Amino acid sequence: MQGYFTENDCDIDEFEALIAEPVDANEVPFADCIINRVPIYSADRVAAALEDPSDRSAIMAEWARVIGQLSGVVVLKGAMPDLQAVDEATAAFEAIIKEELTGSSGGDHFGERGANDRIWNSAQKLCLHDPKLFARYFASPAIAAVSEAWLGPWWQMTAQVNLVRPGGKAQTCHRDYHLGFMTQEQAQAFPAHAHMLSASMTLQGAVAHCDMPIESGPTKLLPNSQRYGPGYVATLLPEFRELFEKHHVQLPLEKGDAVFFNPALFHAAGDNRSADIHRMANLMQIGSAMGRTLERIDRTAMVRAVYPAMRELNLQGQARSAAIAATAEGYAFPTNLDTDPPIGGLASESQAELLARALDQGLTEDAFNGALDENRARRLP
Repeated sequence: MQGYFTENDCDIDEFEALIAEPVDANEVPFADCIINRVPIYSADRVAAALEDPSDRSAIMAEWARVIGQLSGVVVLKGAMPDLQAVDEATAAFEAIIKEELTGSSGGDHFGERGANDRIWNSAQKLCLHDPKLFARYFASPAIAAVSEAWLGPWWQMTAQVNLVRPGGKAQTCHRDYHLGFMTQEQAQAFPAHAHMLSASMTLQGAVAHCDMPIESGPTKLLPNSQRYGPGYVATLLPEFRELFEKHHVQLPLEKGDAVFFNPALFHAAGDNRSADIHRMANLMQIGSAMGRTLERIDRTAMVRAVYPAMRELNLQGQARSAAIAATAEGYAFPTNLDTDPPIGGLASESQAELLARALDQGLTEDAFNGALDENRARRLP
């Protein structure tokens, strides 16, 4: 494998041949059918398989193979066994939306700002709003099993509700967290093996809170695209986005269905062309337990202590960058997207970026400490 991916590695013909590959039904024996290269699984068959230890291992291995090595996406029909809980959660989410008035205030990844109603951290908010409802809602063996199939035990649930009104516009084609939330320059700075690793660290999912016919704009998906090595660079290029619009597929969903896919899959929410469907989905970004450091470190205290020292030392170039990297939190996530939304980009200013900016601007120690406190406060839940 080469060291780094660049635009020069993005071959449109190679990509087009990849996304045309079919899925062999013999490779997905637990699926009820395959539609547009996407295996479809029924709730009854999934539930029965998950109750038997041998079948449980087999179906989880099948899902992992689909998500990683085949089309990259599975649909679980009836993934939510308690539809009453889905309806009650819909009402709860609508109440939260009214309270937060997010329709015109919050930032949104990849979509037109203000076009959607968005609830950041819907999992925590539902839990605190109605703990019993939260427990009923997430008591889905299928969702737990597909999460474990891709990420292993101790996976970490995060979720964000998206409500798209009639007339809501589609998102731009993208890959997702982690590298998919970066600019092209940032993504290209990561070695090629990290591009492959990124897709193994999270799982994307969406639970339908209403029936979603095609005209309502269910997620546009490009099967097989997660297997394209330089895809985090390619997804930002116009010719690849044009190919996505030409070849993507959409699948209608019913209330309680769930779709799960590799975060490296090229995808985008669709246009809501319906007259009266308010398309609500609870979007899940489920993380691997391994995405954590060994020790918990108070980097804010370290940055506060080191700032006057670095001003005095007047380090420059790579030496300064190395000292900052060892001290400050260089990644913008995790954060509180209510108070630290991605307005003006895909991520807010990281602690390391703040430290570098302060040194460049020669901020006083007091001014820097104030900015550091504000940066930390915005990120807290």
